[in-house]
Amino acid sequence: MRPLEGKVALITGGGTGIGGAIARGMVAAGASVCITGRRGPVLDDMARSLPSGSVLTCAGDISNAAEAERMVATALEFKGALDVLVNNAGVGVHGGVLEIELKDWRRALDVNLTGPFLMMKAALPSMLKAGRGSIINISSIAGLRGTPGTCSYAAAKGGLNMLSQQVAVELGPHNIRCNVVCPGAVRTPQMDESIQGLGKALDSADTSLDAIYGILSANTPLRRVGHVSELVGICNFLASDASTFVTGAVIVVDGGASAVDVNGLTLHQLPPPRSTDGSP
Repeated sequence: MRPLEGKVALITGGGTGIGGAIARGMVAAGASVCITGRRGPVLDDMARSLPSGSVLTCAGDISNAAEAERMVATALEFKGALDVLVNNAGVGVHGGVLEIELKDWRRALDVNLTGPFLMMKAALPSMLKAGRGSIINISSIAGLRGTPGTCSYAAAKGGLNMLSQQVAVELGPHNIRCNVVCPGAVRTPQMDESIQGLGKALDSADTSLDAIYGILSANTPLRRVGHVSELVGICNFLASDASTFVTGAVIVVDGGASAVDVNGLTLHQLPPPRSTDGSP
C-alpha cells in the first residue's frame, strides 16, 4: 500500500516549482490533491499532467480570507475530507530595511505569513471534526538566518516558523500536527527570476543562471543548490502515518547552507545600502 493511500491534501502554490513537485509526489504516494494558486491556466496544466481523478484545481489568493475559505471548501467537496494542508504559496520580496516600500513589506507578510494563517484557520475546523490532520508549512532558511536585502521575506518566514509551533502546541491535544520545512536555495522559476540581477551586482564575468547558482552554492557543504524533487520525501513523510509523533518540528533542507551562513557570505559582497537622503 502506498503511504498516502486514501489521504486528501490541499497544496497552495501547487502549479509550479516546489508546490508542483509536492503535488506530483503526493499523488504518486496515493493521495488525492487539490492544488491552488493565482494562475488558473498554470494549475490546469499541472492537473493535465497527473492521473485523471487524482487532482482538482482551485484558483485563488491565499491572502484573502474569503478565498482561503473557498479553497478549503473546494478541497473538502473533492473527496469529502481534508487530511493534509501544505502551505507552499509564497512571494519573494527584496529590499533591506532602509530601501523597502511599505506596500512591499505588507505584501510579503500578507502572502508569506497571513496567507498560511488564513488557510490553517479555514482548514482546522474540518480537521478538528475528523480528529486528525497534518499541516506542513513551507518556510525558508531565511526565517532562521539573517540575509542582507530580505528583511520582509525573512520576517514573514520567521513568523511562519513560530506560528507553526504555536499551532502544534494548541492543536496537538486534538491529534493535529503542524511542522515546518525550511528549504535553502532550490532552483525554481521564481528563484530564477529573483536572482537575475545578482551576477551583475556581484561583478561576475559570467551572469548566466548556472553561474549565479554556482556562486550561491560555492560555500555550501554539498556545493550545489537543491532540486524541487528533494523536498518531496520529507513532505510525504510528514503527511503520512509514519510521522504521527512528529509535530512542532522545524526541519531544514538546505544542503548544509545554514551551518555556514552561505547566503550571508555571498550577499555581503554586495555594495552597502545608500542612506535615505541619497548620500553615500
